[in-house]
Amino acid sequence: MDYKTAGVDVEAGRAFVDRIRSSVEATHLSGVIGGLGGFGGVIRLPTGLSSPLLVAGTDGVGTKLELAQQYQAHFGVGIDLVAMCVNDVITSGAQPLFFLDYIATGALGPDAMAEVVEGIADGCRFSECALLGGETAEMPGFYPKGRYDLAGFCVAVVEEEDFINGTKIEAGDQIIAVSSNGLHSNGFSLVRKVLTNAQVNESSRFGEAQLPLISTLLKPTAIYVRLVRDLLLNKVPLHGMAHITGGGLPENLPRCLPKGLNAFVDRKTWERPEIFHWLQEAGRIPEIDLWNTFNLGVGFCLIVPDEVANDSMKICCDNGFQAWIMGRIEESSDSDNTRIRGLP
Repeated sequence: MDYKTAGVDVEAGRAFVDRIRSSVEATHLSGVIGGLGGFGGVIRLPTGLSSPLLVAGTDGVGTKLELAQQYQAHFGVGIDLVAMCVNDVITSGAQPLFFLDYIATGALGPDAMAEVVEGIADGCRFSECALLGGETAEMPGFYPKGRYDLAGFCVAVVEEEDFINGTKIEAGDQIIAVSSNGLHSNGFSLVRKVLTNAQVNESSRFGEAQLPLISTLLKPTAIYVRLVRDLLLNKVPLHGMAHITGGGLPENLPRCLPKGLNAFVDRKTWERPEIFHWLQEAGRIPEIDLWNTFNLGVGFCLIVPDEVANDSMKICCDNGFQAWIMGRIEESSDSDNTRIRGLP
């Protein structure tokens, strides 16, 4: 017996690395030292920072992978992987510096794996960070043949005096909602159950416009890196930011609020996208579960002083996002643990 008969094809692994090399190296910035294939990626810190802070984040794509692999949507989940990480670290005002990926599979499917890495590279290019390295592990007998899982790791950098941690948030600040691009990468365990019960297939459509259901669900997560960068370049005083992921607004918006402050969210300020109506009706999902599972059209939140709210929304629009004033920050007593008023 040899390694190949045990399920691991070393030569195929080498061919895979050669295939993705150009996509990976296209993300390398001027600070990257060396190329693909070393034991560790190396990158210089940006110059001109007197007291740089490194901000790190890690995430995956969750069970959206099940749907993506079923319908061969590998490129999109590569973008999702980057988005879920970079959208977290930018809430501190940091600029993504580099990204690492980990792919585990039962048996290397070179076409599918290459599409995933090309999607990761595309997300990194859009986020202006280097895909500095990664690992692809063949694990036959642990993962079924043809199946894979993903994990991503991002490191960003910010000058200490520009670090955003919510301490400047105060009562009267406005909460600006920035539109999502659909479900992003959260709630797919519930989504897949709804799809099974509704007996949908690749040709299924929904809503008045009869949009394709599966491709709508699999839209890659929006990346907000360039938006936040433009807000900072325009000197918008960002008091706080929140990436709306699993747990929806009720769980994620309070994460940036300091003690003694609550948020009021006016649900009448936007119409949730039609895909969420379809999911609720097809799955008979209770309203409270909908809010605690999905982003419902809000992918990111900005907390800014009232006087810059209009300018902030214009910059969002210039970056291709819808934006609106969703609510405001309020004072609260120490005994008030509501954190968000106005939600179910």
